[in-house]
Amino acid sequence: MERMFRVCGFWTGIFTVMFYLGDMDKTAMLFLAQTGFFVLLSYLKLSERMYLHIFAAYLTIFFAGFTYWTTFMMPLGGGH
Repeated sequence: MERMFRVCGFWTGIFTVMFYLGDMDKTAMLFLAQTGFFVLLSYLKLSERMYLHIFAAYLTIFFAGFTYWTTFMMPLGGGH
């Protein structure tokens, strides 16, 4: 299970680079923090059940934040 957290860290790292190259600095910093979170967790040698609980909590926070942002904060029409 810890390898899957490293895979998540790898992909969020790729997204970090792409967001940075696209001049989306705030989003790049958010994904850099997620990369650090995933890589740090991958080396803690937790049980598989604990990894699943942490990932479920991560998904819950992500979906709540994403729903809030798209409903209340995101400008209509994408801001263009």
